[in-house]
Amino acid sequence: MPADCKVLSLSLFASERERRLWTWTAAVVVAIYSTLGLARTLFDLLGHLDLGVGLFLVCCLLVVATAVTQGLRLRPGGAEIAVALGVVAAYLLVFVRMSIPTERSHLIEYGVVALFIHEALVDRVSHGRRVPAPALLAVLAATLLGVVDECIQLFLPSRVFDPIDMLFNLLAAVMAVTASSALRWAREFNG
Repeated sequence: MPADCKVLSLSLFASERERRLWTWTAAVVVAIYSTLGLARTLFDLLGHLDLGVGLFLVCCLLVVATAVTQGLRLRPGGAEIAVALGVVAAYLLVFVRMSIPTERSHLIEYGVVALFIHEALVDRVSHGRRVPAPALLAVLAATLLGVVDECIQLFLPSRVFDPIDMLFNLLAAVMAVTASSALRWAREFNG
């Protein structure tokens, strides 16, 4: 067995891509947690400057773009285009129905976290490592990170622990992972 194979088999990560995805996951989670004390100030500032809606729309587009680009190939077939349009429509419906911007932020934050986790797990599987139910594991991990987020808020005087937010985190994870999985399925369906 070559030396590189031994090093790779002993490595925590199955590939460089998986390592990068976990690094991005950690960076996003740190960013989310680091804003817990500043969130109210940022929200008030953005609301005062009327930047909140525009910034929110840009973030929504980034989440949808992340989900779509993770699942689409360079020349998408009919099934991929149909699924991508369905993903966009589903996100738009949910975002339009949610009237409180802080609820929407959960869909953005934990959608991205779930996507990174899911892609890291799928990459791990593609390199021969065993991961039972990567989609379910990604949803559970992202939701657990959201629960930790809410628990931290118990100790912050300017924040409120809200179990409903944990449900939004779960919804965000389910939507993102479902979108990514559906796009991956459509790509394989097109062959």
